[in-house]
Amino acid sequence: MSDEKNSLDYSFSSAAYGGDAWQGRQLAHAGELGSLWMECGLDSEWRKLKTVLLHQPGEELAVQVAESDSSLLLAPVDPAKAAEEHAGLTEQYRSLGVDVFEVEPKGSPTPNQMFCADLFAMTPQGAILARPASSVRAGEEVHVARRLADMGIPILRTLTGTAVFEGADLMWLDECTAMIGRGHRTNQTAIEQISATLHEIGCDVISVDLPFGTMHFMGMLRIPSKDLAICWPRRTPHATVMELQKRGFRVEFLPGQEGSEPYRAMNFVTLDSGKILMVEGLESAKRFFESLDLECHTSPTDELSKAAGNIGCLTGVVSRELAGK
Repeated sequence: MSDEKNSLDYSFSSAAYGGDAWQGRQLAHAGELGSLWMECGLDSEWRKLKTVLLHQPGEELAVQVAESDSSLLLAPVDPAKAAEEHAGLTEQYRSLGVDVFEVEPKGSPTPNQMFCADLFAMTPQGAILARPASSVRAGEEVHVARRLADMGIPILRTLTGTAVFEGADLMWLDECTAMIGRGHRTNQTAIEQISATLHEIGCDVISVDLPFGTMHFMGMLRIPSKDLAICWPRRTPHATVMELQKRGFRVEFLPGQEGSEPYRAMNFVTLDSGKILMVEGLESAKRFFESLDLECHTSPTDELSKAAGNIGCLTGVVSRELAGK
């Protein structure tokens, strides 16, 4: 009996059961970013870009003409030319001091796997995994989840039920406020789940309706500097413009609405406040951006554009400099 009692006393007082040697976790999750987790996250669309996630496309783009539309492509794409352009984009990022990680999916990727901006959205404390709305793209997020985990990026939320969400529908207006576009690719169920997750880390969410026939909120709004926002005329939601102005942004509207140039011009990535990476060859848009005192770097994407996306869509932003750091 005494041996049994001594055994119980020992286990009760051991660290495993909360004894004197027990050491509780000291830091909150946010304090572990950069040590236990990779340093990551963002709380703006304009602070210095540090890390991106890309997918180098290959033969998955060899889609037959008859299948282009159902594969969500605007036109047949030459895989070799697209791969060459994408490799050039990757090198451009690296030459500009941005760290680049590759998705490296297992198995055969879909033609849209390269549009990494759609497949997750970053918060100040980790990633929210997307759940693409199209059956053609279902499962692309699995490859991204695996890669984020390998990189040491915490995933704060995986959407469930009937929620559909693509990362290009979420934009940060300030350090504590995200705006989400409800429309073709993101539904109310997803917005409710994302809102709950962001509220847990002290952030608010504003949702707006996107015009019918638009793809993503990213196409309606770009923020290239700490006090400048560029919007799509007559299509950007009224509430978006009002919220931007309330936060001190000067709102400018992209001129010229004919042809494909305005769509491609809006599809840029902010490298730092006042510095962007945009599609090569859009001279009128470049002159407009430069008139706003933006420093413009370019990369050619003529072939990639046929897949209904561009530099902004291709770039999954993993980290920017955070406020106060």
